[in-house]
Amino acid sequence: MALITQLAVFGSIAWIVRFIYRTFFAHHPLDNIPGPKPTSLVTGDLSRLFHRLAWDFHKTLIYEYGPVSVVRGLFGARMVYVFDPKALHNIVVKDQHIYEETPVTLTFNRLFFGESLLSSLGEQHRHQRKILNPVFNINHMRHMTPIFYRVSQKLRGGISKQIASGNNEVDVLNWMTRTALELVGQGGLGTSFDTLERPEVNALAEYIKAFTPTVGPLFLLMRIVPFLTRIVPPAFSRRFLEFLPWKRVHKSMEISDAIYETARAVLESKRTALASGDEAVSSQISEGKDIISVLLKAQTSVAEEDKMSDTELLGQMSALLFAAMETTSGALARILHKLAQCQDIQEKLRQELIAARGGRDNIPYDELVSLPYLDALCRESLRLYPPLITLSRATTQDIVMPLSNPIRGKNGQMINEIPLPKNTTVMMGLWGSNINPAVWGEDAEEFKPERWLSNLPDTVTDAHIPGVYANLMTFLGGGRACIGFKFSQLEMKVVLSILIEHFRFELPDKEIYWNCTGIQYPSIGRVDEKGQLPLRVTLVKSS
Repeated sequence: MALITQLAVFGSIAWIVRFIYRTFFAHHPLDNIPGPKPTSLVTGDLSRLFHRLAWDFHKTLIYEYGPVSVVRGLFGARMVYVFDPKALHNIVVKDQHIYEETPVTLTFNRLFFGESLLSSLGEQHRHQRKILNPVFNINHMRHMTPIFYRVSQKLRGGISKQIASGNNEVDVLNWMTRTALELVGQGGLGTSFDTLERPEVNALAEYIKAFTPTVGPLFLLMRIVPFLTRIVPPAFSRRFLEFLPWKRVHKSMEISDAIYETARAVLESKRTALASGDEAVSSQISEGKDIISVLLKAQTSVAEEDKMSDTELLGQMSALLFAAMETTSGALARILHKLAQCQDIQEKLRQELIAARGGRDNIPYDELVSLPYLDALCRESLRLYPPLITLSRATTQDIVMPLSNPIRGKNGQMINEIPLPKNTTVMMGLWGSNINPAVWGEDAEEFKPERWLSNLPDTVTDAHIPGVYANLMTFLGGGRACIGFKFSQLEMKVVLSILIEHFRFELPDKEIYWNCTGIQYPSIGRVDEKGQLPLRVTLVKSS
């Protein structure tokens, strides 16, 4: 027994020595790539990359180090931060099978949201996406439009009641969170979660809204969990988290359970309606046009091997509940905050919407999606303020990453391509790509919707940015592009078309700070972590 203990200790020491030598002393292919000096030998640059106040550090990487730099991860591991267009194209399109989701991302998504597009790889991911693609196409979005208008009109009524009660300081984030939940509830799951009648708390919305502030500070822990899952079953990994004496961990698991139980209850209800026939399906709130109803109905007429398992269905529903609600609510809140800052832009949008509606109840789908200023506003907001500012990949084999333009190495020589060893973490700078002055010009950080009303500069089109939407990396690109970006775009445009025509949004006498951790969210000042966005809201006209 003593011999075994001695061997274990010796083996551990040897591993540590080998790791320290390879990390800090041995030559590495990335040693010639510039980057900031890490602040910690243990955590590297992770606290600066993922802290909710991390904006300045990301700007340092973008403007001081350029389209490619090296940052340090856990125990000094070298990571590449990149927003070079050609490199991004190789990562998300050409060589996407080599640049896979990182173990940290996969483990996190699987633990909290189950088996879904967010946690699958390879053939499983392609199979899930093939099944889901038809319910996210444009034709199906047309069927979603009346549902979205119905929810948005309820939102209008709820805000009107709050203003009529004498309280015109409105927590816009709360309303947008509840609205996004109801939009994904009716349009995605065919169920209603909120009447939107009063400025009250919705338990499920509050849970989901609290998820990002809760898990944000756990970024170091989440980088350790993947190592645990290599030696123990995933179920034990969850049990391990439950035993940790940290309130944030317990709260995050509580939120995950609430989302899963909601998805399970909805799935059972849908299955019961489907078994009762078309009339029962049509009598539901979405009349069977929601994403899950369409998906379940399609599953009845395909071969067994082409169906999704219940585990996968619940995973997709849980992921949809979180991702669709959190990103859309944040994007809408950001636009309304920006319109409160820019009253001239808000008024210009209002006049376009009034003219387009022309006295009708709602603007039809084809006209709404074609409104030039509304579209320009959405594009510019999603360019400057993507919900996620980075996404990571890990190389599954050695590969050479080409660059659009050469960079200068530490030794002064110009570098046209960078060799990446297997298991290198590559951080795609989505925000960096969207505000790259070499592509978007010197005014890249200015909020200018008008830039989209004429031809974009040749530097934008010539860059061949691989994003699936508007030459932007906001919704990513390639085989893992956001499958619901058209769904999200329609939600945003319908909600804005109702709100801006009837309400005026103005800034409060409080500092609003947008937190950088995970999915961006607003808070009052930099100290309070709680997500909220108070704006002054008044009626434009009596309605």
